[in-house]
Amino acid sequence: MRKQFLFSLTLFGLLFLKVDKIMAQSQTTAIVGKVIEETSGQPIGFATVLVADNETKKPIEGTTTLEDGSFTLETDATDFYIEISFLGFQSKTFAQPPAQNKSIDLGTVALSEDAQQLQEVVVEGEISRTEFKLDKRVFNVGKDLSSTGASALEVLNNVPSVNVNIEGQISLRGSQGVQILINGKPSVIASEEGNTLGTITADMIDRVEVITNPSAKYDAEGTSGIINIVIKKDQRKGFNGSVSVNTGAPDAHSIGVSLNRRSEKFNLFSQLGFGLRELPDDRENRNVDLVNNTTILSNGTEYRNETYYNFVLGTDYYINDDNVLTLSGNYALEIEDQPSTTDFAALDATDQTTSEWQRTEVTEAKNPKLQFELQYKKDFDGNEDHTLVFSSLGNFFAKDQSSEFVNTAISGDAEDEEQRTRTDFKESVFTFKLDYTRPFSEKWKLESGVQYVLNDVANDYEVSDFNGFNFIIDPGLTNIFEFDQDVLGLYGTGSYEGKKWGVKTGLRLEQTSLNTLLANTNEVNEQNYTNLFPSVHSSYKFTDKISVQAGYSKRVYRPRLWDLNPFFNIRNNFSIRQGNPDLQPEFTDSYEITSIYILGKASLNFGIFHRYTTDVIERVSVFENNVNTVRPENIGENNTTGIEFNAKFSPFNWMTLNGDFNYSQFDRKGSFENTVFDFNGDQWSSKLMTKLKLPADFELEMTGNYRSKVKTVQGIRSDFLFMDLGLRKDILKGKAVLNFSVRDLFASRINEDLIAQNDFEVYSRRQRGRFIALGFSYGFGKGEAMQYSGQRRRF
Repeated sequence: MRKQFLFSLTLFGLLFLKVDKIMAQSQTTAIVGKVIEETSGQPIGFATVLVADNETKKPIEGTTTLEDGSFTLETDATDFYIEISFLGFQSKTFAQPPAQNKSIDLGTVALSEDAQQLQEVVVEGEISRTEFKLDKRVFNVGKDLSSTGASALEVLNNVPSVNVNIEGQISLRGSQGVQILINGKPSVIASEEGNTLGTITADMIDRVEVITNPSAKYDAEGTSGIINIVIKKDQRKGFNGSVSVNTGAPDAHSIGVSLNRRSEKFNLFSQLGFGLRELPDDRENRNVDLVNNTTILSNGTEYRNETYYNFVLGTDYYINDDNVLTLSGNYALEIEDQPSTTDFAALDATDQTTSEWQRTEVTEAKNPKLQFELQYKKDFDGNEDHTLVFSSLGNFFAKDQSSEFVNTAISGDAEDEEQRTRTDFKESVFTFKLDYTRPFSEKWKLESGVQYVLNDVANDYEVSDFNGFNFIIDPGLTNIFEFDQDVLGLYGTGSYEGKKWGVKTGLRLEQTSLNTLLANTNEVNEQNYTNLFPSVHSSYKFTDKISVQAGYSKRVYRPRLWDLNPFFNIRNNFSIRQGNPDLQPEFTDSYEITSIYILGKASLNFGIFHRYTTDVIERVSVFENNVNTVRPENIGENNTTGIEFNAKFSPFNWMTLNGDFNYSQFDRKGSFENTVFDFNGDQWSSKLMTKLKLPADFELEMTGNYRSKVKTVQGIRSDFLFMDLGLRKDILKGKAVLNFSVRDLFASRINEDLIAQNDFEVYSRRQRGRFIALGFSYGFGKGEAMQYSGQRRRF
């Protein structure tokens, strides 16, 4: 298997180089040289070297110098001039010198300081700054970042309320699950399957847009927020890439190669990855029947070990300055192995053990994944704000799994038992979108669009019991579940934006058609509903450093497949999770007022929010014969009011502090099967991150997380406190990085839940434990060294 991987890696590299050569014209001229300061003779890194057309004066090719001042540039132009520039220095221009053997050597180019520029270096637009734009915050990337050679991840780390940890995980206001867009659209570059953001450098980025309360333009099903990275039109050229090797304990080993080749017409990006990981999960359960005074105890470690492969290939084709076509694909394969062992004990009313047995599991599965995207973007009249965007996205996922469970009696009246399960799962999701944006003036803008999402799933699940001679199918646990959901959405928004104040209103119409079928029992659930999702956003800028934003939007949570499917793995047959085919969607009215303060080296965000949710989906336990069955149900309504606070402060160049705090009070009203679930409570969470730049190019990162205890529908979820630690060392003049990280440093992240009812009590405890990782990354071209840690698990 490893030989196949190495062969694939070699073949892929040869194919990529071949494509790169085809994209380049055969008649090219190589331009080399070195840039230094005239007075000191010191090399100037990251100076701009530009090849421009003699007649039109438009740029043709470009690059930046390395840290030693050297540069190499190729062009197939025949009539051009060369310009070398750097902020604070006088530019130098060279008429097209004669080429010797298709090579031009400019030698050593000395730039002299420009006194007038030096006096005007800090001007509007040169320093990165944040401003409110109606429903979003915009972080404009200035020269202080764009001229440093930093990566997109480092730019994001400078955006208020956004944080990127040493491992490259992005969070917004302390929450992960953020959707990353490139130029307003999803991209393999920014997806979990192909995270190659390290190949985008700061000088390519115009701005970063942060959306915490999306308008009607976006899906009514919300996320933790949206971050949109807008790339400059004139920054397409260059070859970027990185290679990463990682190891860890429990076993987590991976290797990844990311490549990005930009030319005048094409942007070719790709990634190849391979990895192994071990995911242990310690679990403990106690089921107590308070009527019969009997107890079932279970304790064990469940494993999910994976070998995974990942391949990404895509291209942007710049038809001309106003038309861009994108085509990309991603194929991945997971091979799972789940060896798990759980010890059981049955206790009577006197807490005496009546029987003991051990349940072992052997599970094997293959999970192929395929993703493709085809996107077309048109700018009208050269205006990047007047656009038409069409996109077609496809996602396919399958699971072919078999499991064998064996109960081995140890003492008492326990009996040996055997069970087998088989899962054949297939899912396809297609998304088609058309978005049109039309500005009528600098202040007025109209947006409209349509989206159609088709989700088709089939899950064939079978359970067989061994009767001493043969395995007999259990009809009560076996079925084929079919899930088909189509969502058609139409939206329109209008906005006015002045220098100080602006407002944006929108309305989204979504029509949902949902059909589920339990084929063996012919149980059908058909739902067709149409909903309106209005949104209103407004912002007011008091000064350049103080702004306020207010917003309202209506959101929906549609039950997912695993909320609806009643058939799951029977790993622990005394603690069972089921879906509910009759589950209804929950709707939320979300109100939010947020303020931002830029105070020197500190940025502060303070917000107040209120959310009203109907048909709240809660997981309810039903207890029978010491078996706890958890099933989602629609239970009443919920009112939540809270505050959010985020602060980023850099008191010194070597220290950055980032803190998040969230507090909320809630009031629940509802009932289920003659049981009233009216209660109220509060909860809070906080996160504090400290980054320290140490001598010898070391960077230390410490993150503390706390989540308070909170009431649930039937019990209490306990609090937990844990800490993550990361250490980074730049080597090879910053082109390579060594990463060392420890998640849950003190092994204190323990999830505990207690369900306490009149006739039963259920306690559960879960801990994944400490994870240690060591990685090496090397960036070449203009690429930033970054960590490849494989794909996030699907389920």
